[in-house]
Order: sequence, then C-alpha cells, then structure tokens
Amino acid sequence: MALLPVADALKRILESAATLETEDVDLLHARGRTLAAPVVSKLDNPPFDASAMDGYAVHAEDVANVPAHLTVIGEAGAGRPFGGTLKNGEAVRIFTGGQLPAGADAVVIQENVDAAGAAITVRETAKTGANIRPQGEDFRTGETLLEPGRLLTARDVLIGASCGHGKLPVVRKPVVAILSTGDELVLPGTPLGPGQISSSNAYGLAAVIEAAGGEARILGIARDTMASLEECIAASDGADILVTSGGASVGDHDLVRPALEKAGAKLEFYKIAMRPGKPLFFGLRAAAGKTQYCIGLPGNPVSSMICARVFLVPLIGRLLGRETAFEAVEAVLAEPLAANGPRQHYMRGLLDTSAAPPRVTPFKNQDSGLIKSLQRADCLVVIPANAPAQDAGTPVQVLKLDI
Repeated sequence: MALLPVADALKRILESAATLETEDVDLLHARGRTLAAPVVSKLDNPPFDASAMDGYAVHAEDVANVPAHLTVIGEAGAGRPFGGTLKNGEAVRIFTGGQLPAGADAVVIQENVDAAGAAITVRETAKTGANIRPQGEDFRTGETLLEPGRLLTARDVLIGASCGHGKLPVVRKPVVAILSTGDELVLPGTPLGPGQISSSNAYGLAAVIEAAGGEARILGIARDTMASLEECIAASDGADILVTSGGASVGDHDLVRPALEKAGAKLEFYKIAMRPGKPLFFGLRAAAGKTQYCIGLPGNPVSSMICARVFLVPLIGRLLGRETAFEAVEAVLAEPLAANGPRQHYMRGLLDTSAAPPRVTPFKNQDSGLIKSLQRADCLVVIPANAPAQDAGTPVQVLKLDI
C-alpha cells in the first residue's frame, strides 16, 4: 500500500472536524481560552466625564485670567459625585476618577491652587477640557472590543471586565483521552524491571494538548491483549479525541487498530510518508452520542511527539476555531542540507528569530531515538519528500514546537 503524503493526511483529518460548541466562562477562568463570539461593550469608558487629576472643578472662563478667586461649594470623590450645579465663581474639590460636576468644564490641579478654607486662589489658567477624561474617550457602548478566534490574554480579561461582562463566550475545550499501550511500559518514577521502559509519551502528549488548548485525560497503560485494549478504549467514551501511543504497526502484538475497529472505529488512513512517524493512523468512531477522532501515534517518544505536533495540534486548533495559530512559518536554512528521501522529513532544529529573515539550523543527528535532541529543539524543519540538496539561505517551512 502506497504511503499517504503528509498534506493529504492532514487535510483528511481537518476536513472531518468542525469548531466545537460555545460555553460561557467566568472572567476568572477566561485567560487562555478561545473567544467564540465578539465582545461588545455594554457601557462607555469612562462612563462619565471624569477628573484625571486631584484638584478643583471650575468654569474655564473663571480662570482665564489669574490669579482667580473662587469659592469651594462641595466635593466630588471617586464614587461620590457632587449633586449640585456649578455656577460662575464657584469650584468643587475633586479627586482623580471623580465625576465632573454639572456646569464644570475644566479641572485645575491642586498644585496650582492656594486654599484658605472655602476660598481658593487659582495661580495657573486651565482651558476648557483641561485634566478631564471625557465620557467614552476609551470606548463606547456597542463598540466591538474583541473578535472571535482570539486566545484570551490577561489584558483581554481586563477589558472584558471593564466593558461590563462578568463572563465571556469561549469555545469548549476539546477533551483528549490518551492511551499508552505495551507490556513493557511502567509509570514514570517506577523502578524498571528487565525489559521495561518508562511510559513517558502520555505525559509529553498531555503537555502538548494542554498547551494547544485542549483538556488532557490520561487513561493509563493498556497491555498487549484485546481485553485490556477494549476496556481502556471504552473508558475514552465522551472524549472528543482518543490518542493512542504504540501498537500502531503490524507486529503480532500491535493490536490497537483491530481493537479500535472492533469498538466501532472506521479507519480513514494508515501509514504516511513521514519521517519520523510512518506508522500513524486516523479514524472516526461513534462514542457516547458524538463523533470521536482516533489518532494512533507511534510508540517511539520522539516520533509520537513530532506526529502530535503535525497532526494532533492542528486538529485541536480546528476544534477551537483557531488553527492558523499553529501553522508553519518561513525561515531560511543557516547551513546546507543533503537531499531527502521519499518521506517528508521533520527535522529537529533551532530557530533564530533575531535574524531577518529568521534562520533555522537543523541538528546533524536526527536519529528518532534521541529524546534529548527533541528537548533541545524549538522547531521542526519541514523538508519535502525527494527534495534535492539545498544550499544555506534556501527558504524552508518551520513548525514551532513551543505553541
């Protein structure tokens, strides 16, 4: 069977998916979520003409010539407006954030005023509008302040609260169940017995999922039996995505695909023209009343993580409605590269964004058994299948690993 090109595999995955439903979340939990609808202001900011300084609210014409002598008739503090109307010859003591009294059109700062009880002498002029923040200067009722698809920052939460929203509409987080498979696996931190290895993939994948905006659920380790796999797969019901790690090849103990098919999954493709990561499959399964996306990743930790970045992260992005955030960027090679073979190669490397254009350096040793090199890398350099040798300075596509 011919290997499926990476672009075709990714296209099939993304075409099967659509943005998830919307939910409202409290502002306290909105940071890092994906906005699902425009945020429209419910009020003006400031909601009234407000003093920008501590001082005195006055008629500008009364202080056009100085020194000017005025009588203080009251006070306006933040949250405590003055109830009357200012007449000529009068002033109101006002503090920063206080509402400008009716009749006033300027604020003189307290440093330019000599006070003696209710009598003040203004030593500096103040023009109309001086030291006043006009109502709606920042934003107005009905103004759209945030657009959907945005990954909400702390600053977005601030403006959401400032414009009158106690909650924000966001896309529901995709729930991603992670199932590790293999008799050789033990939990991290457990002493290794003969032939055993630490089950690291689930924890690396969980971190990728959470960084991409999903909610990771680790199901545990399934043993290399149909009974164990069936039990673990059933535990994934309700998850939007089921990610398996290991057991995706064609050996006697590679039972993940048959177990998924027995559980109702329809296999869309198997084996892709990718290095590392050829034994990857994708299918769809009806589970708990909805479609579940099933991605079978290789058991090799480096291959598993790279395939997750190439396929799982864009799928999460599609479900969140923000897939463009995870697309490749362009850089130029810092060093020449040899010709590539028949599979698209995702090379670990380092991206220098201080250069213009950005320069990327692939590591010399791309052995898929080297986990430390993946930890050192900050990007994947995408080299097309059968690409000829390339000189330094050649443009290439780069996937950032820190999403």
